[in-house]
Amino acid sequence: MRSHAVKTGLSKAPHRSLFKAMGYIDEEIEKPLIGVVSAKSEIVPGHTHLDQITEAVKTGIRISGGTPIEIPAIGVCDGISMGHQGMRYSLVTRELIADSIECMVMAHGLDGIVLVPNCDKVVPGMLMGAARLNLPTTLVSGGPMLAGKVGDKKVSLSLIFEAVGQVAAGNMTEEELYEYEEKTCPTCGSCSGMFTANSMNCMTEVLGIALPGNGSVPAVYTERIRLAKYTGIAMMNMVERNIRIRDILTKSAFENALTVDMALGCSTNTMLHLPAIAHEAGVKIDLDEANAISNRTPNLCKLAPAGHHHMEDLYHAGGVSAVMKELSSKGLLNDDLITITGNMVGENLKAAKNTDPEVIRPIDNPYSTTGGIAVLKGNLAPDGCVVKRSAVAKEMLVHSGPAKVYNSEEEASEAISQGKIEKGDVLVIRYEGPKGGPGMREMLSPTATLAGMGLDKDVALITDGRFSGATRGASIGHVSPEAAEGGLIAIVENGDIISIDMNKCTITLDVEETLINKRLETLTHPEPKVNSGYLVRYAKLVSSASTGAVFNL
Repeated sequence: MRSHAVKTGLSKAPHRSLFKAMGYIDEEIEKPLIGVVSAKSEIVPGHTHLDQITEAVKTGIRISGGTPIEIPAIGVCDGISMGHQGMRYSLVTRELIADSIECMVMAHGLDGIVLVPNCDKVVPGMLMGAARLNLPTTLVSGGPMLAGKVGDKKVSLSLIFEAVGQVAAGNMTEEELYEYEEKTCPTCGSCSGMFTANSMNCMTEVLGIALPGNGSVPAVYTERIRLAKYTGIAMMNMVERNIRIRDILTKSAFENALTVDMALGCSTNTMLHLPAIAHEAGVKIDLDEANAISNRTPNLCKLAPAGHHHMEDLYHAGGVSAVMKELSSKGLLNDDLITITGNMVGENLKAAKNTDPEVIRPIDNPYSTTGGIAVLKGNLAPDGCVVKRSAVAKEMLVHSGPAKVYNSEEEASEAISQGKIEKGDVLVIRYEGPKGGPGMREMLSPTATLAGMGLDKDVALITDGRFSGATRGASIGHVSPEAAEGGLIAIVENGDIISIDMNKCTITLDVEETLINKRLETLTHPEPKVNSGYLVRYAKLVSSASTGAVFNL
């Protein structure tokens, strides 16, 4: 056991005395020491109840002969930080979380770790840190919140952002907006659509690092508590069998994750996080692979914001396992991969059943024959950009129009609110990438406002920043190289024609090459938006979105 370094032998008497200062007894110290990394806080709706999940995990560990030791992790609520300077501090916490887990586990000689996240960057951040350590590792999230209800309509967070746009357009009263405010988020948990948090929690289940059910069991169901106890038990089985996280996070496991990602129609943010986790596990995946998988994977689900179903509907239809079983029936998954259960993927799927073909389309009757996410390439994004194709109106899959260019989200949002964006336009928001932002802000506010104003079927939005999983419409993010690195998006001018074809996966700035070169020769960048603190260091270290926005060491 790694923990012998902090507890065994005469020379470790001082170390044991410090354990005893915290109330541990000899019988606890002698057992495997398991870190339980909890992101519990009172500022994130998906995390307010994680103390209950953590206690259940600790129960499972104790039942199976281990000693659980709780340690903390930070987490940002993307919804609360959205639309202001706080969003610069969301993606950047992923690296802080990974670093802190590495530091805490290495410093204290723990034998294994159970990760208890729920929202957005916390899930990939924890997995990145754990992948570096390569210890026995399991994960159980806090689970999704239930959908809200306004009148006879189920609602989620994306709709209240769009409702703001409807008020601005004069199509909704402030009193009606207040009803959305009161009823949209009725329980704790990660927001109820297939947004980033739920996308990543589904991905952990597919990767095999979380138990079946982790992606969809609602936060407020006691089944989530039972799942947490079983996760603690699975942890100790891994310790006994010396199954480590990199035994699970293989190239084939990431191929499975990308496949299910396409079938579910997950958030475009998975195209940042899966490559970043793979990088820490010593596995390389790129955007070209994602497109190849998307081309052969049918889209089986349309959960909010792409459709009217929510995470609770996916749960009742059979969950992620039912989606995986549909894909497996056509040989689209690698079934012979080890998971934290100690069983292979195929064995875990034996009992899975699709109980609602309206929520999970059968493999022979998909929404589309290609996946929910597409990677576009062209002179405007030679390294790629990403769109949630399953949430785009059919009439916008192919679009060409004049650019209207803004150097920040704030400038673009002001233009939208002032009615400066017209049907047919291609709205370009630049200097919002990992370096240029810095921090690659999510931009749900402008996309939701456009949707609320009824322009989501007429206007495309392109950015080197990124979008919330709650975004719908022709919203194309992660343009690489970004403007701050001299990418072509930096020299786009108002009135330039931009052509997009999401079927052919192309994006083109229709400007003559001689003029492009002339603009590049005279290109000057605006002053940095941030001049002090962590974000300055982040901007110096971070790589392109096309490589997962990991740090260049």
